[in-house]
Amino acid sequence: MTKPIIFALKKGDLYTLLMPMIQLPKTTLFYAAHLPDDAQQTIVLIHGAGGSHLVWPAVLRRLPQTAVYAIDLPGHGRSHPPGRQTIAAYAQDVLDFIEALSLQNVVLLGHSMGGAIVQQIGLAAPPSVTGLILLGTSAKLRVSPHILDAISTDVETVVDLLNQFFWGSMPSADMLNKNRQMLLGCPTNVLLDDFLACDQFDLREKLPEITLPTLVISSENDQMTPPKFGKSLAETLPNATFALVQQAGHMMMLEAAGKVAQLVQNFARGWQ
Repeated sequence: MTKPIIFALKKGDLYTLLMPMIQLPKTTLFYAAHLPDDAQQTIVLIHGAGGSHLVWPAVLRRLPQTAVYAIDLPGHGRSHPPGRQTIAAYAQDVLDFIEALSLQNVVLLGHSMGGAIVQQIGLAAPPSVTGLILLGTSAKLRVSPHILDAISTDVETVVDLLNQFFWGSMPSADMLNKNRQMLLGCPTNVLLDDFLACDQFDLREKLPEITLPTLVISSENDQMTPPKFGKSLAETLPNATFALVQQAGHMMMLEAAGKVAQLVQNFARGWQ
């Protein structure tokens, strides 16, 4: 087992790791961990293109009676570069992370590109993973050629455009600014590779092979991955259920944090 390099804080019945880094076979990852003494389930949170662990609100990163690991994918946030060029390569890093920490009975939760990574891992069906949660994602993630062409030359305009389509309602200025800064904080080449990886991802023909219990969550006003894609996922996967979050967009975990957290916790409790 690879040993993580950590700073730790003990407070009451809560043991939280602060700024941990872990050396994996092909990279060094940063992750934030919430490890309560009474944890009854384990969840690993996997962010989307250009994101980091900061995309997850506190209500999800600190679920009660749940060990929660929120990772920065390679090249993102505080994790070491380079990023990856395929969804399969990111999936291998997540599998290496799970193995390095000897995690068991894991529920994987992925948003958007993170949901593609979770599907890829679900196809491999590792024994350490017992359930999948797919948030605002699809079995095929087509990306506009305009976005792919413009990232290298005018990334700020692309980020501002994306930020307009991420939300189902008018978010606060603070929420908009934090999301913008997170995307701009991602190296341009990593952001481009993320979107290229998404554009190349297509698991539609292999969905019947993913037999792990799965929760698919879509949001009513998602302009990036509309609910029809989530419904199609849930209908094609052999062991899936579907939930629709009202009055939220692609960033539903921020716009409807309490609702998403409740759906996640209820599902995780059922598969531990």
